[in-house]
Amino acid sequence: MTETASAVRTVCALLADGSTVRLRPAGPEDREQVLRFYREMSADSLRNRFFMVSRRSGERAADRLCTPGGPGHRTLIALHGDRPIGVAAYETGDDPAAAEIALAVADDFHRRGVGTLLLEHLVHIAREHGVTAFTADVLADNHPLHRVLADLGLRVTRRYDGTTVHGVIRLEPDETYRSAVDLRGRTAGTASLRPLLRPRSVAVIGAGTKAGSVGRAILHNLREGHFRGLLHAVNPHARAVLRLPAYGSVGDLPHPPDLAVLAVPAAAVPGVAEQCGRAGVKALAVVASGLDAARTAQLTAACRRWGMRMVGPNCLGVANTEPDVRLDATFAVGRPLPGTAGVAVQSGGVGIALLDGLSRLGIGVSSFVSLGDKRDVSGNDLLQWWECDDRTGLVLLHLESFGNPRAFSRTARRVTRQMPVLTVDAGRSTAGRRAAASHTAAAATPAMTRRALFRQAGITATDTLGELLETAALMHSQPLPDGVRVAVVSNAGGVGVLAADACADAGLAVPELPTALTEELLAMLPAGAGAGNPIDTTPAVDAATLAAGVDRIAASEAVDAVLVALVPTALTTAVGTDLVSALTSSAHPARCPLVAVLLDQPERVRLLHTDEGRAVPAYGEAQSAARALRHAAERAHWLARPPGRPMRPAGTDPAAARTLIAEFLAENPAGGWPDARQTARLLDCYGIPRLPQTYVTTEREAAEAAALLAGRAGAVALKAQGPDLIHTPERGGVHLDLRGERAVRTAHRELTARLGAAMTGALVRPMARRGTELLAGAVQDEVFGALVVFGSGGTTSELLADHAARLAPLTDTDVHDLLTAPRCAPLLFGHRGAPADPASLKDLLARLSQMADDLPELAEAECAPLIARPDGCTVADARVRLLPRRASDPYLRRLP
Repeated sequence: MTETASAVRTVCALLADGSTVRLRPAGPEDREQVLRFYREMSADSLRNRFFMVSRRSGERAADRLCTPGGPGHRTLIALHGDRPIGVAAYETGDDPAAAEIALAVADDFHRRGVGTLLLEHLVHIAREHGVTAFTADVLADNHPLHRVLADLGLRVTRRYDGTTVHGVIRLEPDETYRSAVDLRGRTAGTASLRPLLRPRSVAVIGAGTKAGSVGRAILHNLREGHFRGLLHAVNPHARAVLRLPAYGSVGDLPHPPDLAVLAVPAAAVPGVAEQCGRAGVKALAVVASGLDAARTAQLTAACRRWGMRMVGPNCLGVANTEPDVRLDATFAVGRPLPGTAGVAVQSGGVGIALLDGLSRLGIGVSSFVSLGDKRDVSGNDLLQWWECDDRTGLVLLHLESFGNPRAFSRTARRVTRQMPVLTVDAGRSTAGRRAAASHTAAAATPAMTRRALFRQAGITATDTLGELLETAALMHSQPLPDGVRVAVVSNAGGVGVLAADACADAGLAVPELPTALTEELLAMLPAGAGAGNPIDTTPAVDAATLAAGVDRIAASEAVDAVLVALVPTALTTAVGTDLVSALTSSAHPARCPLVAVLLDQPERVRLLHTDEGRAVPAYGEAQSAARALRHAAERAHWLARPPGRPMRPAGTDPAAARTLIAEFLAENPAGGWPDARQTARLLDCYGIPRLPQTYVTTEREAAEAAALLAGRAGAVALKAQGPDLIHTPERGGVHLDLRGERAVRTAHRELTARLGAAMTGALVRPMARRGTELLAGAVQDEVFGALVVFGSGGTTSELLADHAARLAPLTDTDVHDLLTAPRCAPLLFGHRGAPADPASLKDLLARLSQMADDLPELAEAECAPLIARPDGCTVADARVRLLPRRASDPYLRRLP
């Protein structure tokens, strides 16, 4: 909730038991409801709230709380349906940074997380208005409230005074607080999904009598899949569907179902959803498509009003293969094979393809959710579900959009420590992207932003569905490699060479093997074999020898993975040797992954099962195997790194920066580009190193400034200034390497004559000493938040597109990745020249990250050129763009 919206906006959120409540500011119209809320409280609750048992106290509290909110006073009310179940408020006194809080929860809603949820949102509102501490006087024996405050996750200090305790709560959300919010959100989220994924009863609304109808297909799949709960058909025009009695409406059912599947025409969906809510349904799967914006809004409103979780609309359905559930509420043709993969997709077609592929591989699924238009249940919800599900060991995602990327990233970072999370990177095209307003914005493509999210969260991103399944097969069946060194073994020399090329193309290494190992291999392989890596066993090799050779290579620790590429030959056929059996009988160590490339198999990937219950992935092409190994090696590398530590550079002044921004936006309500002097002051608030500069308006001032600033280089740059001269180099508004008064004066006259009234002044700067030209900046993405961009600079910056990006706030590992990811990175570490100072570059990126994270109004910031040298780095030029935006806490618990 923001100041502008808090007076009208209602936020929905989940309690610990998964039920939905609505939070909104209280106003004068709520007085009677709040008064009734206090009158229904028990004597003990009244004593804990008011330190006495007095109904009159409730009247006074209702009068005080239900006044219009101001900067020093806010009241939040929690409603379950239309009934108030909790009230929380803060009020400041003489010190506007400290506020006293009051909290009360209905007796029958104790221990369900109402108070904690209200306090989380109250903390957010208070921080927006400059409140840094809450105070509370609590009876010493009011143990429930003491527990709420202690478990909140914020720093609390207490002072005992007889029968009361005075507490001070510091409103400084840190990692401890966010982890506590995560835990509460995970508990509430998984509880809310139980009626959806583990329903005890299901009703299919719109189950048709004609073959080919979607509702009938879903009802058929539920019956044939032997759903363990109660199953109902709802069709007002039939007495029975598939030999199940049909009811006229959901309200006619003998008991309200946990889950209702809506397979009715789009026009009927909002009304049916409302009926479901009134009947007590807890979750919806809306497979109906074609809903316009108005009907979609009505559907979502019904879900929020009645506390129903929903997947869809426009979805394939949901499935859960647990033996005690056996839920297949989809209209897919094939039945999901029970297994270990959790799958979430936005496209029904992609879902069908993944279900088929996982079943064919034998991996199967633990649970499957088609998110469709994703109006409620999201990928973040399902990651939390699988995090707590001991049946899921692998996650596959297809997400076309992200509602809350930072919350998704935070959840994914936890889940990827437990299990692989794979996604197909959908929507990489930049078609339709708006024209960028600066070079930094041009560098921050949608594909780059999504890839930054995936890399930072440890998610394995593939380009195609085929690659997704190929990688899933490897991660499901084999250990992760310790590195990128691969031994290539083949019974045909040419095939081995092609496989080695595929590995190199994928970024893997095919190293020469140690002499002792090659001699040992040559001693066991047939005459004419080669062991230089690729290892050519010759077509004469038999299965036992091949298996022994693979085992020996895997045990040597000279490589991190073994790739065996085989082709059928007349020789192996003649002697009846099945070389593939060597792969399934090999006793290679568990630490070293083994993959096969079988060029005669029609499938892109399949799993070869061993007698010991293990499996070896076999690929139809070496490129597929190499890509899967690269993804596995990247995951191993990510897991081996310690979690990054937040970087908080010293010497920053966010308060001064906010004051500067407020002053600029007061004069420019629509936002815009601050001039060079304002930009310099903003950068100085964050200690970003830059060249000195002087703003001048006349030729004489330019000459005098040049004499003072020329420095060791003996030369200066002159840059025209003006509201319409943002991109001055493109308009010829910059003169470089000016030496002496005459050159400066001439350049100033030339700029004045050519640019005319557009030029309101000029900047004089000393020429930067030679170094590596780079670009560093930050962009506020409308969906993903602040993004820090780094890479090559200079006139070819956009042409080369050599940039990397990470989402702010950056950790130390993120900063390291930013420095090493661009192709120009070797130049920074001494390739053909003196190395740059990495410490200064890391510090600069950390300062840009904090500035972008602190200041949501900072739409863009660009430091270009950024000159990197062995003795440090300096920003030679910079520009920023500001917009009137408000901060939004991405971790605040609320439903979309």
